[in-house]
Amino acid sequence: MLSNIPEETTSFVGREAELDRIEHALATSRLTTLTGTGGVGKTRLAVRAAGRADAGYRDGVRWADLAPLHGDELLLATVSDAVGLSDHTLRMPIDVLCEWLADKHLLLVLDSCEHLRPACAHLLGEILTTSPGLTVLVTSRQPLDMKGEQLVEVEPLPVEGTADALALFRDRAEAAAPGTLDEPGTVTAAAEICRRLEGIPLAIELAAAAVGRRSAEEIATRLGSRLDMFADATLRPPRHRTLRTTIGWSHELCTPKERLLWARLVVLRGDFDADTAVAVCTGGPLTADGVRTALRGLVAKSVVAHDGVRHRMLDTLREYGRMWLAELGEERAAADRHAACFLQLARNAHAGWTGDDQILWYHRIAESHADLCAALDHLLAHDTSAAQEMAGRIGFFWCCCGHLPQTRGYAQRALDAGPAAGPHRTRVLWVLGICVMLQGDYPAAERIGEECVRAAADDGTDEGILAAAYLRGLTHLMTGEPDKGLHEVDRVLGTTGAGTPLESAYRLRCHLITVFALTGLGRLDEAAEAAVVLRAACEAKDECWTLSYVDYQLALIALLQDRAEAAAAHARSMLTGKHRLRDSFGIALGLDLLAAAIAAQGEGAHAARVYGTGQVYWRMVGHPQRGTPELGPLREACERQARAAIGDAAYRRAFERGRADSAEAGLALALHGELLA
Repeated sequence: MLSNIPEETTSFVGREAELDRIEHALATSRLTTLTGTGGVGKTRLAVRAAGRADAGYRDGVRWADLAPLHGDELLLATVSDAVGLSDHTLRMPIDVLCEWLADKHLLLVLDSCEHLRPACAHLLGEILTTSPGLTVLVTSRQPLDMKGEQLVEVEPLPVEGTADALALFRDRAEAAAPGTLDEPGTVTAAAEICRRLEGIPLAIELAAAAVGRRSAEEIATRLGSRLDMFADATLRPPRHRTLRTTIGWSHELCTPKERLLWARLVVLRGDFDADTAVAVCTGGPLTADGVRTALRGLVAKSVVAHDGVRHRMLDTLREYGRMWLAELGEERAAADRHAACFLQLARNAHAGWTGDDQILWYHRIAESHADLCAALDHLLAHDTSAAQEMAGRIGFFWCCCGHLPQTRGYAQRALDAGPAAGPHRTRVLWVLGICVMLQGDYPAAERIGEECVRAAADDGTDEGILAAAYLRGLTHLMTGEPDKGLHEVDRVLGTTGAGTPLESAYRLRCHLITVFALTGLGRLDEAAEAAVVLRAACEAKDECWTLSYVDYQLALIALLQDRAEAAAAHARSMLTGKHRLRDSFGIALGLDLLAAAIAAQGEGAHAARVYGTGQVYWRMVGHPQRGTPELGPLREACERQARAAIGDAAYRRAFERGRADSAEAGLALALHGELLA
């Protein structure tokens, strides 16, 4: 499993003693918590410590950022995503997570836990108990108060002696205005700034960002006066007061439009680009161009961090902005704009499913998960019709991304809360049916499919009729009734409007059911002919999702026709597509089929190892092996063939090697077709 430690985009200063303490804590305790006030540098220290520790964990370091979560509803899903688990089951999600982590040797980092401490403590109590190879590093302003928790207090940077605080100020000031600190007297002023800011890294970075617009001496004087004004305040601890005062001073240095943008940006849960900022924050005195100008100003003042085209606001600065948003009385308006922005994202992604940007939309939906959930929660409370539309438009993406428990929950809430009829409701009903079918709840899928057919008929839209047929046809395939599946899609493909192009998403999926059903009925030549036509249509549109399943069927057909080499080629093509989509379920299916093709070519050891990697991916989705019924006997026959070729002992050794490989390494081996040393 590859590590996903955030990239360091600026220099790291000092902290050697803290890093040594963390290294010792990780070696002697399974739970280490970095505590300290906001802005003291806990996250940055955790990033550096995790990078140093990475090589010591067989399954790497997995990072879960909890700052975007406003409640604990998405905690389990966020941690599951971080560790590579895509739950496709009906089981309790915590049980699936515990099972997935049980044999892992990894370091899990939970960043920014302070607002979710009880929920984090409960979750960690479960997974640490069942996962002996798991070590956890937490950042939080307060301890989790768990048994065995090792605390490392993160203090501000030293302002005397090694003067790491001054080194940080110089580094950031040089980045803001090169050469400025070379002037006489500036180093003394910079040292005074660091002393007055008590070595708090965030405060120092905010002050250093002002260098260039003001001299170090002027910053020291003005900031010192501001700090002296509040020196007698007793409402907050001194360090908290120092940071809060510095943030307030930085706020005053901003233009009015920058201050307004600062407040409005806080509704965004995760990273964002400039276009998203424009969509969410434009209004009143802030035009679209004004948002872009103000955003550049906030970046220059270190209020907003940026890495390429992506931007992010630190939690402490977000809290200050949230306070000002409330003062402005704009909380509801900001939430409305945020929901409208992500509803439009859902519309665009849904419309672009069959275009050449399908992969881009797929990943944008995945990366915007926290914001989409927040928008959907808001719409469920304030605009249930829009909530139904949004849940229907993003639901299939979420199913493909593996967010099945959440998708099922949101779809049911949207159905319960929204209008009782209409195309948006029918689409949500379809999403719910796909979700429960993927979870293996076939009776529920059958029931929902029948309801979906009736609702689509009432709506009279081709989209709804085709979608309902796809759901019904797929359910028939999974329950061993390909003849019924074929009849279902043949009926609607013949009766829906001829003007609907083959390339439309719902027609593509129905044609896919035709290929699957013909294969299941043993009509292999017809299935192959239909698959070739469908594949050409998908290639013309660069439609990756359907194309990958067509390749899967072509591989299966070739295997059933004793064309093992062609089967392996199609299986690898399918795996390439599923890898582009980051679809663990599809990869698991493809690896099983590839292993069968390799076994049919007489390469028993290679087949066994690919089968082993397939098991890694099946565990990722929480399932034993799945697929249409005809795949099971084929798997068993090819496994017997591989065992016969090399013997049971050699087969077991190769299989275990595949299970021991990381998912990424095993997939790379399967795609390149070469055994690694």
